[in-house]
Amino acid sequence: MPFVINVAVVIGGANSLEYIHGVKTNYSMGFPVYACYTMVAVYSLLAVFVFFKRWKHIERHKRTSIFTYLFVMMAVTTVQMFFPEMLITSIAVTVFIVGVYMNLEDPALKELSRFHNETVMSFANLVENRDNSTGGHIKRTSRYVGLIAEELQGRNYYPEILTKDYITNLLKAAPLHDIGKISVPDAILKKPGKLTDEEYAIMKLHAENGGNIIRDVFRNLRDEDYRRMAFEVARYHHEKWNGKGYPDGLSGDIIPLCARIMSVADVFDAVSEKRCYREAMPLNKCFEIIKNGSGKDFDPLIAEIFIDIRDKVEKVHAEFALETENAPKKE
Repeated sequence: MPFVINVAVVIGGANSLEYIHGVKTNYSMGFPVYACYTMVAVYSLLAVFVFFKRWKHIERHKRTSIFTYLFVMMAVTTVQMFFPEMLITSIAVTVFIVGVYMNLEDPALKELSRFHNETVMSFANLVENRDNSTGGHIKRTSRYVGLIAEELQGRNYYPEILTKDYITNLLKAAPLHDIGKISVPDAILKKPGKLTDEEYAIMKLHAENGGNIIRDVFRNLRDEDYRRMAFEVARYHHEKWNGKGYPDGLSGDIIPLCARIMSVADVFDAVSEKRCYREAMPLNKCFEIIKNGSGKDFDPLIAEIFIDIRDKVEKVHAEFALETENAPKKE
């Protein structure tokens, strides 16, 4: 709308333009010119408003460059308005183009990131396949985690936490939540029956061991936020809202948000899929488990969100079921 109004004003007031012979150069002035300056100012202010309003949705590595070129464009426009002979508006266009270029994903970095994600996924699959799984667990739980995080963000819960960087790191860390199972003996991990108390105690160590593995393997990783996220997801995804989980007995909001999200996704997938010691439960029963665990096993808000997005969860579940059904049978 500002652009349409500006064009109308420029055309309607073209006769009022004055050609001025300045000290250093010649330039046009008049009501249409001031209208153009006003439009640029309006768009610049709107851009700044959107930038800060959508701050949490912008990747951290892009914020500085975007802020810089917005600031330069506004500064150039302001100087041009008060010193029309300087004719420096072309700088604003140049800075804008450079800013856009800087915020395009570098193909080499994008490819490197893809290789990193595939390596993490392959490592997680390798660990998971030890209990005769097909790798579907980490893929499904990652999808469920994404659905929960996006719904929380869409409803404006935890606005200071659920930034775009946070959700990206969460989706990258989710496949590593059971990485500690690499330390569990096959006799326990693949046991078809109920575990003894001693065996269960060993099984529970996978959360603590997983955190230790992440801490040791990722200690030189420059991305501190991702390193911390992976550690928290691996160590705390079996903590319970009422403090009766493991390994540290954390409760309530003390449990990191990423682990509370992971917990719901992990339990739902565990009960909705076939395991070596039991058949898969009906989906109605699975959702009932999440609902009944609200305020005890799970964060009440996250449990409620998960129930609310049941249609999306069931869609993901059906997609993977179809994929498994169509997959080539192993000899």
